[in-house]
Amino acid sequence: MQLDMTKGKILPVILKFTIPLIIGNIFQQLYNMVDTIIVGRYIGADALAAVGSTGTIMFLIIGFAQGITAGFSILISQKYGGQNIQGVKRSAANGILLSIFSSIILTILCLVIMKPLLKLMNTPDNIFQDAYAYIMIISVGITANIFYNLFSAYLRAVGNSKIPLFFLVFSACLNIVLDLLFIVKFQLGVSGAAWATNLSLAVSAILSGIYIWKKVPDLKPDRDMWKLSAVDSKIQLAAGIPMAFQFAITASGTMIMQAAINLFGSGAVAAFTATGKLQNVIVQGMVAMGQTMATYCGQNYGCGDLKRIRSGVRAALIVDFIYSVAVALLMCILLKPSLHLFFSGETEIAAMLPWAQTYCHLSVSFYLPLCTIYVFRNAMQGCGYSFLPMMGGTAELVARLIVSIAAIHLVSFPIACFADPAAWIAASAFTGISYLYVIQKIRKKFQTVTV
Repeated sequence: MQLDMTKGKILPVILKFTIPLIIGNIFQQLYNMVDTIIVGRYIGADALAAVGSTGTIMFLIIGFAQGITAGFSILISQKYGGQNIQGVKRSAANGILLSIFSSIILTILCLVIMKPLLKLMNTPDNIFQDAYAYIMIISVGITANIFYNLFSAYLRAVGNSKIPLFFLVFSACLNIVLDLLFIVKFQLGVSGAAWATNLSLAVSAILSGIYIWKKVPDLKPDRDMWKLSAVDSKIQLAAGIPMAFQFAITASGTMIMQAAINLFGSGAVAAFTATGKLQNVIVQGMVAMGQTMATYCGQNYGCGDLKRIRSGVRAALIVDFIYSVAVALLMCILLKPSLHLFFSGETEIAAMLPWAQTYCHLSVSFYLPLCTIYVFRNAMQGCGYSFLPMMGGTAELVARLIVSIAAIHLVSFPIACFADPAAWIAASAFTGISYLYVIQKIRKKFQTVTV
């Protein structure tokens, strides 16, 4: 089920890999959304606001896990593209060992900083305890999150995007069942939603690992490979840490934005949360194309085909432009009906709608720059250039910081909502210029090797 992305017509190869990723990513967002729907309908708007107020911290945790594990897998995609299967196995073992250390460090750090972080973010007093309980349980499950993302990244690195889809669907279904069991039957409140997420990820991580061990010999390390390699560790950490910090930097910006949103009370937070959950589902096509570019560019970089890299990036941009226009319209159409999923009663919907529409209309107007970020950033990362994408995250942070501070100073909800579009514009400009620079560096490198 592996896919060699160094051969064949470019667009069909890209779409064949991307479509399962889109479906998988949507399922991942859907089970995240199910948490909020069940919480909102069965516990109440304040509970939904509590879960929503931790959304940016969740993004930080999940993003860090996705970033560092994707970084660990880049070396695998490059070696697979270069037909170095022994190198693939050694890199797989090394990435697992590095992930163990990373999960321990990240878990301890999160457990220590959560309470002061929630206070720093202006979390409303009436939802603080629920927010703290939810995010602390999520922090306990970081190891499951990291290994689920690691094994999924490994499979994608060798061109297999279908099996991660299967485990995502399984995880989503399991999460829904556990949500209903813990929240509705056992009345565990927001803690039940957190435990449901952790357990579904843990089961999927275990099953993914078993599948790789039994069915993907190219990723199964030999016995003598279970030791840290200084060379592989240097390369994997050089890719993984910047990618993790890129997510962390972006998440820091969204936390500042969340702090501005929190000033307007639990009603605004709940509406912002519901709209954000819908948007997270809508934009998954962009995310999936970015993931595709990481594998596609990694494999083609490994075999030294710059022309194919550039052609693939152009094809990805065209597809993403069309997609972004279509989903912008879809977002506006689905907004009001989707609110009925999160809240019960016409009064609540009427109160939430103005807040939700403000954020929605501002966001969809800037989906075009958003889609370019995913393509350029992941293309550079797939080629082993992680520093500039990380700096693109810094551009996002600065833009969000400036706009959020202005919103807090002026007490303006629309300005707070503009923090996302401002970040996308800044990051799009930076990553676009950076991509052109990286392409020139790669060209010179390949010419030197040829000579």
